[in-house]
Amino acid sequence: MKIFYRISLLLLLALPFRFSAAQSSTISPDHQFDFWIGNWDLTWNDTSKGSNTITLEMNNRVVYEHFKDPANNYLGWSWSVYDTVSNRWKQTWVDNQGAYLDFVGQMQDGKMILERSFTNKKGTLVKQRMIFYNITKNNFDWNWENSTDGGVNWKLAWKIRYVRRS
Repeated sequence: MKIFYRISLLLLLALPFRFSAAQSSTISPDHQFDFWIGNWDLTWNDTSKGSNTITLEMNNRVVYEHFKDPANNYLGWSWSVYDTVSNRWKQTWVDNQGAYLDFVGQMQDGKMILERSFTNKKGTLVKQRMIFYNITKNNFDWNWENSTDGGVNWKLAWKIRYVRRS
């Protein structure tokens, strides 16, 4: 009888884990960016700090980002939306230095990957991507990467650690 109770207790304790795992694999594509919603403290290069506030706007269809790097007086905003025609996320980024960047991507193997391509002033095709990974409820990592060989090799340009603000 004790074995029955122990097995039952173990099964009950395992249910929340199984439910969470099943839930994360069945998130509808238009909610795959929900992990990003909230207020975040950011660190990079061990000493640099910033913040990011992410909200849902426009009937919860648009993910709005408000990025701040106070030390460098750098501000950026992005708008991300799930495009049901292409079944991809599309993001537009603008900042106070005049940048306009447009990305397309999706969740792949537990990572949100958004990419873009452009031709630089030297005539070289450059691919850029953002990767959100190691995603948990209270933190994740974000990489900015570049490739000049069509995406065969990627070079890390910027890595940010996100920690949810209490």
